[in-house]
Amino acid sequence: MERSKVTIPTLVEKMQKKQPITMLTCYDYPTALLEERAGIDIILVGDSLGMTVLGYDSTLPVTMDVMVVHAQAVRRGAPTAFLIGDMPYMSYQVSIPEAIRNAGRFMAEAACDAVKLEGGRNVADVVAALTKATIPVMGHIGLTPQSIAQLGGFRAQGRDAETAVHVIEDAKNLEEAGAFAILLEAIPPEVAKVVAERASIPIIGIGAGPHTHGQLLIVHDLLGFFDRFTPKFVKKYADLNSAITQAFTAYKDDVVGGRFPEPQHNYALKAGELAKLGQLLKDKGLS
Repeated sequence: MERSKVTIPTLVEKMQKKQPITMLTCYDYPTALLEERAGIDIILVGDSLGMTVLGYDSTLPVTMDVMVVHAQAVRRGAPTAFLIGDMPYMSYQVSIPEAIRNAGRFMAEAACDAVKLEGGRNVADVVAALTKATIPVMGHIGLTPQSIAQLGGFRAQGRDAETAVHVIEDAKNLEEAGAFAILLEAIPPEVAKVVAERASIPIIGIGAGPHTHGQLLIVHDLLGFFDRFTPKFVKKYADLNSAITQAFTAYKDDVVGGRFPEPQHNYALKAGELAKLGQLLKDKGLS
């Protein structure tokens, strides 16, 4: 049975009924088909594709043009999931009008349901402006990859009382600015619990413990399809790197060893056509 389109009211209802919300990243059409088939609630076209798909060392080089193309592909594969476009670096920090234009591209060109941007109180005015412009916004606080220069790398946040209070206050600022949901990344479970208990909007965690209203994982981490590094919070549900490497190696060995292609992989000439072909080549002086 096909499911109904997932919407913000759908997510709020799940939160109120204490039904965990599922969220995964996705960057392409075939993976989107599978996430849709699995019934994932929220799909994030994350700027993490800069690292997992494009091979950059960080998310910073990713542009709006790249993000929109990937979001379009994912939407084609996942028509009923709640689709979020991740605002890349410098797509919303320069000015509010530019933030609205860029966020609007996700909505108009890729049929996204919302956008996500990183930051707390420092981006509250942007969240408010986007919300006023009818663009739903998911906030993102804790470890914010676009701020790695300030954070000193990919480091967990909120691990002492002072910085924990900062995270809790940022969550409040984002909700008051109009965010429909907040993503908490790499913070202690105790801090995430405080945020979730105080919020009236869905709180999703990635490396934030079990007390949030839902969970997010990077799809390449979940599948064991990205081995440059694996964050502590990742649970691998498959080992595609090994499986794919074995398949590639077996293919190479078969080709080198003359075992591929075999007769069943070939297209046969119709009966009697080989003799005709020989005659035609002879007639044209090609034999």
